[in-house]
Amino acid sequence: MGADSFNRAEDTLRSAVSSTRSKEHLETHTKTYRAEVVATLVMAAPIVLTQVAHISLSFVDTIMVGRLGPESLAGIALGNTLFFTLIVIAMGIVMAVGPMVSQAFGAGEDDPIGRSVRQGLWLALCLAVAVMAIFESAYPLLIAAGQQPETARLAADYLSAIKWAAFPFLGFIALRSFVEGVSRPRAVTAIAFAGVGMNVLANWVFMFGHWGFPEMGLVGTGWASALVHGIEFLLLVAFVASRPEFAPYHIFARLGRPDFHYFRSLFKIGWPIGASFGVETTLFMVTLLMMGWIGTASLAAHQVAIQCAAFTFMVPLGIGLAATVRVGQAVGRNDAEGAKMAGHASMGLALGFMAASALLFWLAPRFVIGIYLDLSAPGNQEVIDVAVGLLSVAAVFQMADGIQVSAAGALRGFKDTTVPMVIAVVSYLGVGLASGYALGFVAGFGGRGLWWGLVIGLALAAVLLMLRFRRLTRIMPSRPADLLQAD
Repeated sequence: MGADSFNRAEDTLRSAVSSTRSKEHLETHTKTYRAEVVATLVMAAPIVLTQVAHISLSFVDTIMVGRLGPESLAGIALGNTLFFTLIVIAMGIVMAVGPMVSQAFGAGEDDPIGRSVRQGLWLALCLAVAVMAIFESAYPLLIAAGQQPETARLAADYLSAIKWAAFPFLGFIALRSFVEGVSRPRAVTAIAFAGVGMNVLANWVFMFGHWGFPEMGLVGTGWASALVHGIEFLLLVAFVASRPEFAPYHIFARLGRPDFHYFRSLFKIGWPIGASFGVETTLFMVTLLMMGWIGTASLAAHQVAIQCAAFTFMVPLGIGLAATVRVGQAVGRNDAEGAKMAGHASMGLALGFMAASALLFWLAPRFVIGIYLDLSAPGNQEVIDVAVGLLSVAAVFQMADGIQVSAAGALRGFKDTTVPMVIAVVSYLGVGLASGYALGFVAGFGGRGLWWGLVIGLALAAVLLMLRFRRLTRIMPSRPADLLQAD
């Protein structure tokens, strides 16, 4: 009997010790995740602000061009659509510098960082030349696409000026990816916000003819953008060149040395990112065209609702860019648990913010719409009613969009870009567009049906990207990091 009592006491003690250990493990795990969330927030905050500053440039351009009249407004809308469609695809390719740098930084290797950035600048130059050549042929392309000749001419004139922003813009992305990849993002934020102020001043000078310059109208906006992007690029060059902590990377000292191995590696990682951006852009462009089939009010309401969604999207986009850095650095350290926590933290933060914005869209849609339209104007009532319905769908749209962009950013930290590209093609062009057309026109739900198609495409992408991230974090401990991208 005494032995039984002793055994029971021993079992109780073991159970208590095991329970204590489990609690300690849970507390440690919770603290570790809390630390990762804080680290992600510290990294993401300046990146988010940078994204807000960049989207403010086009916002300022639209507001100031609006003073020139509806023809110029239509011209910049058409020109900006073509400019940003091509430049975003090229930007995605150059963004391969980010995971290359962050993994090398996590591994403590200086030479691959310098090589990646130098070849990223050369890649930016090559892509800029290709983009500029397309802009030179803008007028016949726009006429072939069925645009009005006068609007096409204004857009082509605008593109002939802003085309000179192509290399500064892409070069800035290459250096920005480097600076953020080594956890120094604040200077980029300061330069981006300085650019907003410079853009207002340059528009005022070139568009309206001040300080001795001729009045150039819409074309002046293009020259202003080219000048601002050029100055931003030079400021970032000066920052990188002047900081002693960047000296070991020899970014500019060895810029003239070609390195075709790294150039090919960058392009191999980057082209699927650019293609993914292009596919997502196509989803929204085709949805825009289909909204136009329904009517003018639906098209105007779509523009208001999509602008609201685009502005809030800057936050999870910035979090996704931070996830690339945090995950990439963990992969470089061969820290599978750290990579998993970094991805989960970014997805959780993105979902949390988008859930809050979704509540705003759901509970106060008229307040949000009132930022863009006069709610008391009788002529706006039809547009407002349609926009209210779209924002109710956008509440769901927001959360799916937040998860997919943060998950895609986390996967870029693994240099995993080809599978996410396939996921984008299937989810956006295959499922999203098809379901939107079916719901909008076959089922007769109109504009809301098209937006539910966006929700379905983005939600499918979010689920598949999360599953892909889970798979990579599971196999990472047993496979070298440089093989993950080929899995």
